[in-house]
Amino acid sequence: MAAKLRKGDKVIVLSGKDKGKTGTIESVDPKAGKAVVGGVNMAVRHTRQSQTSQGGRMPKAMPLDLSNLAIVDANGKATRVGFRMEGDKKVRFAKTTGDVIDA
Repeated sequence: MAAKLRKGDKVIVLSGKDKGKTGTIESVDPKAGKAVVGGVNMAVRHTRQSQTSQGGRMPKAMPLDLSNLAIVDANGKATRVGFRMEGDKKVRFAKTTGDVIDA
């Protein structure tokens, strides 16, 4: 099945402690159904000091379930994603506006 949400998409969080926050998808794990969104769902990780990096408490973005994310359309609102054929290409489009989502 084609991915509705991909790396680089601007998304909004629909539920949870970060509800309403927006960010860009940094990575997607389709098998687990999760995505990492920059600046959202942050957790503090304690890292040991090494020769290259300073140790301490580092904030890290943790994965969110794909069902809790929605893509942001041109108007800045959350929208669902649909698929349609344009010529011989399958493209994603925003259900609210009908605009094609650039890949």
